[in-house]
Amino acid sequence: MGMIRASRGSRRTFARDENMSAFLRVLDPTDDLTGGGTASAVAGAMAAGLVAMVARLSIGKKGMEEENYYRSIDNEAQRLSARLFAGGRKDSEAFRAVRAAYGKAAAGAESGSPGEEQIHKAVIQAARVPLKNAEACKRVLDLCARLEGHSNPNAESDLECACHLARAGLLGCLANVEINLGSLEDAERCRRLRERVRALRTYVQQRDDHTDT
Repeated sequence: MGMIRASRGSRRTFARDENMSAFLRVLDPTDDLTGGGTASAVAGAMAAGLVAMVARLSIGKKGMEEENYYRSIDNEAQRLSARLFAGGRKDSEAFRAVRAAYGKAAAGAESGSPGEEQIHKAVIQAARVPLKNAEACKRVLDLCARLEGHSNPNAESDLECACHLARAGLLGCLANVEINLGSLEDAERCRRLRERVRALRTYVQQRDDHTDT
């Protein structure tokens, strides 16, 4: 059992290190392989972290909700932050897989073995990953909505930053879904993915309309 625990601990440590590596590549102006999908997921992770903080800072404050209200938001926001931080790494990996698949296909074409299937699989994954990240960002925005008007006024600017970051993360992730759908030849799968994209864009528009009123 001790060896199993150590192995699991090593995998978690490795995953955290890889997540951080992807984040640092986003900040590196000389890196050409880690782009907007990773940056958008990290924006969502930061938003979720801020939401968790605002929820905790609201506990016990006069005129606020019961403690359990904020504890549930805090717990979910922490899970979303971890999920989106890992999602940034997964987006980077998906892009690299697409690049590798096209490279292998180009090499295979010379030997009579093109690799369309590998490209197809890689492109599907490159669309799925940012879509899942976008849906997580949407959930962060849902949590923001629960805190608006029900949180510590001293953390109002933090909550506003969380809303902006989550919205930017959601839209950035969707942009990365759509650019990959342009390379997807599976019409039915493409249609289903586009429906989910449209639903998320409608959600953002409705939230924007509500905010403006």
